[in-house]
Amino acid sequence: MDRKPRLSFWQIWNMCFGFLGIQFGFALQNANVSRIFQTLGADMEQVPGLWIAAPLTGLLVQPVVGYLSDRTWSPLGRRRPYFLAGAVLATIALFFMPHSPTLWIAAGMLWILDASINISMEPFRAFVGDQLPQEQRASGYAMQSFFIGAGAIIASLLPWLLAKAGVANTAGPGEVPDTVRYAFYVGGVVLLGAIGWTVLRTREYAPAELARFEQAEPPVEQAAIAVPAAGPLPALAWLVAGLALAALIAASGWDRMLYVLAGMLAAYGLLLLLARVLPPGGMLPSIAGDLRAMPRTMRRLAVVQFFSWFALFAMWIYTTAAVAGTHYGSNDPTSAAYNDGANWVGVLFAAYNGFAALAAVVIPWLAGRLGLRGTHVFNLCLGALGLLSFLWVRDPQWLLLSMVGVGFAWASILSLPYAMLSDSLPAAKMGVYMGIFNFFIVIPQLVAASLLGFLLRALFGGQPLWALALGGASLLVAAACVFAVPRPAEARA
Repeated sequence: MDRKPRLSFWQIWNMCFGFLGIQFGFALQNANVSRIFQTLGADMEQVPGLWIAAPLTGLLVQPVVGYLSDRTWSPLGRRRPYFLAGAVLATIALFFMPHSPTLWIAAGMLWILDASINISMEPFRAFVGDQLPQEQRASGYAMQSFFIGAGAIIASLLPWLLAKAGVANTAGPGEVPDTVRYAFYVGGVVLLGAIGWTVLRTREYAPAELARFEQAEPPVEQAAIAVPAAGPLPALAWLVAGLALAALIAASGWDRMLYVLAGMLAAYGLLLLLARVLPPGGMLPSIAGDLRAMPRTMRRLAVVQFFSWFALFAMWIYTTAAVAGTHYGSNDPTSAAYNDGANWVGVLFAAYNGFAALAAVVIPWLAGRLGLRGTHVFNLCLGALGLLSFLWVRDPQWLLLSMVGVGFAWASILSLPYAMLSDSLPAAKMGVYMGIFNFFIVIPQLVAASLLGFLLRALFGGQPLWALALGGASLLVAAACVFAVPRPAEARA
């Protein structure tokens, strides 16, 4: 057998089922962490900075886990040990986070939770590339999107459903309501159970089998080209640029969150310098070399991902404050009106994930007619319209319609870039390149966390509704950038 066999529907189902658990935890995080922070005393300007733990964790964890999983082979296989380890740690974090006694402990628990989810999530992306032949990868990533949507529907709805069942939805100052606590307990159980199902119900190809399959498939775009280490001047230029920006922020008295941008520039320069002095073949020089040798398709998709995830992070941070303040008339996290608004945001988030699950069924059909690029452009434009509509929709019930566009965009962002990317990557480096690709999910989140608060205060009077509008504009930019991504035939030329 020289080619990967096509997998049945139920085999793809089993290999993707763990994503239901991952997204269950991720959705609880997205819909409730701002609420927990505000309950523990954070004001609106602090919230983006407290969220910064999540993208920073992904920036550090995902390429390292990808690099290690490419080089792992154990009785559990190549990727599954990471699924399981991340699931156990994430479950523990979900049980403990709603009991955080202080704001800073809650921020630390977010760091642990997000790191654990990333340990499981990154190998799942490479898992699809490992297991499926090229012609089934779009379906595999669409199946992941289906489970992402299905898991997030229930997770996002849980506090609202629990409140309807009579569980207390308010608590004293500094205390997280029981609706949120119980939702996190359920999330821990579901996350561990779903990932356990995938671990027990799937097998993996050994490295020798993957190498044989790769030789029989059409050649992929040239990747991981051997390039010399970056010279000292580019590395020093990045380092100096970061330090200069930090000095300018300090001298001008700008928002302290802008130091994150300066830190990213300096850190990239430091990474290039370290790659020069460390022995070749180690993890850090290898990751730095692979980053510089990214395939053309990956470079173009990185820009698309940047603007897509900037929009999503703006939505996750600011929707609770925007809806509670604009539609429910309260910014006081101890008030019934605020908590009713926060619960309605959970319903909205459940709605967009539900529409994403439906979109995951439609996307393979659309891709067969519009192509991967055309389908992604269409879905991103729907998402932009959904976020921009928050500016004029005043009845919170009608925001459910806005979530249709957001759901289609979300399903597309979670599937089509990976389908376009996986065909251009060699099997031996699938994990590390998927991890590096996630830089372009993490970096826009860091930019959003450091820049959005400053922009809202400087330009929009601190109104969180405008963060959602900026997100809609960012999705339009992402859609325009898709046209620069090579088609598969062009990528292999």
